[in-house]
Amino acid sequence: MATDLTLNQQKALREIVGYIRRERLAVGTRLPEWTLAKLTGTSRSPIRVALDHLVTTGVVRYDKNRGYSVLADAAQLASDVVDEVNAADDPLYLQVADAHLQRRLAESVTEADLTRMLGASRADVRRVLVRAQAEGWAEREAGYGWRLLPMIDSLEAYDDMYALRLAIEPAGLLSPKFKPNMQELAELRSQQQAILDGVHQSATERFESNARFHEAIAAWSGNRLALQALRRLDQLRRLAEYRQAREDLPRAALAREHLEILDAIEQGDSIAAASLMKRHLSGARMKKTNDAVFKADQQRAAPPPAPDRLARAL
Repeated sequence: MATDLTLNQQKALREIVGYIRRERLAVGTRLPEWTLAKLTGTSRSPIRVALDHLVTTGVVRYDKNRGYSVLADAAQLASDVVDEVNAADDPLYLQVADAHLQRRLAESVTEADLTRMLGASRADVRRVLVRAQAEGWAEREAGYGWRLLPMIDSLEAYDDMYALRLAIEPAGLLSPKFKPNMQELAELRSQQQAILDGVHQSATERFESNARFHEAIAAWSGNRLALQALRRLDQLRRLAEYRQAREDLPRAALAREHLEILDAIEQGDSIAAASLMKRHLSGARMKKTNDAVFKADQQRAAPPPAPDRLARAL
């Protein structure tokens, strides 16, 4: 099971399968570990574990002389393989994420509390909390306690987030220090084209591909503070975006807008790119700042429920 892997191994697994599907790799295409490590921004160790896992599922072949290669091309990937990879967004994690976003969890919780409330094993609860820590919305306290950090969890906060992004991202494109990395640009183009072509993505994949696009452009601005601010906003909006990913939003249209921005950057037209970015963010703000994701806002004025009520709510 993909959920038996560590967080880094799950990430490597998603990236490798996404790479095979996005690039439409043919059977026999080699998968060098160092190339995949660079692609995923991780070490070769989780890459090797992920590749070995894909060997067992029939997606990848291993030969001691040639290394790893594609065994099932993108068009032949079985739906159960894709579903298993997407299951790295395990239901328990999404359950806790939703409960936190809707303020049904106390600010401080213990592993024992969540184990009892969720009816899950302590190991599974700890895995979820460690992932939350890595994503920036939980931190350890003394003993077995955990503090769940504030997130963007209301319409007002979500709208404020977009207002700040509108101030940061178009300006970065107009910076005299702006210098695109053309290799990264080509990779971003390939990822966005795959979305436009209808390649299925999990909630995590959708969020990460979107964040990767915007953070890469922010990095090209040469303004480290702007990049840090955008990364922090991405941490804060992560849970809301996971819920957005389950709404019927125009993913192809958003990908097309991303590609238009990349076209302008590649042509050296920073003014057009900044204008397109402003229009893109303004449009996303209108489409995504809606009651569907934060519909529980008006029902959350009361303090968090007691543990027995919380258990039933979850």
